[in-house]
Amino acid sequence: MAKPPAGMRADARRNHERLVSEARAAFAEYGADASLEDVARRAGVGIGTLYRHFPNRHALLSAVFADAVSDLLDLSSELLDDPQPCTALVAWLRAIITHAGEYRGLSRALMAASHDEASALARCSGPMREAGSRLLARAQQAGAVRPDVSIVDLLQLTNAIALAAEETPGDPELADRLLTLTLRGLKI
Repeated sequence: MAKPPAGMRADARRNHERLVSEARAAFAEYGADASLEDVARRAGVGIGTLYRHFPNRHALLSAVFADAVSDLLDLSSELLDDPQPCTALVAWLRAIITHAGEYRGLSRALMAASHDEASALARCSGPMREAGSRLLARAQQAGAVRPDVSIVDLLQLTNAIALAAEETPGDPELADRLLTLTLRGLKI
């Protein structure tokens, strides 16, 4: 779980942890646009307390998704040792799409935040871009991916794929088909 800031009083730390926990549940149930008032109510605090801990929705989303981002970063590090760099990149992109699909509206929020570097959610994407850049560079050096492909484009494409899959729940294979089509366009 995302850690509260250091030096926080015990009661404030408990509020922070409850807010993140209830936000995770609300976002999973209702999507990334879940009511923040409902999150505060579920956590047993007022909306002012929520905003003292998280000044906006993106800050709360960032805290909720910190664990998943950490897992994706760990996976990217593990995949750096994969003898097939392109396969490693694809596995990581699939994991991102799977993660984004866990919360309705996350892909849209991530795409919007990518244009606002001051956003807490966008700050989460910096380490993701770095991790993905290393995997992409290996695939490009191996001659498996075109040299003009950027990690920013790939991350936007994965979010777009996750969004398309979210909007088409009756087709569970859509994300994989779209990723496969995208990857064919990346190869040399």
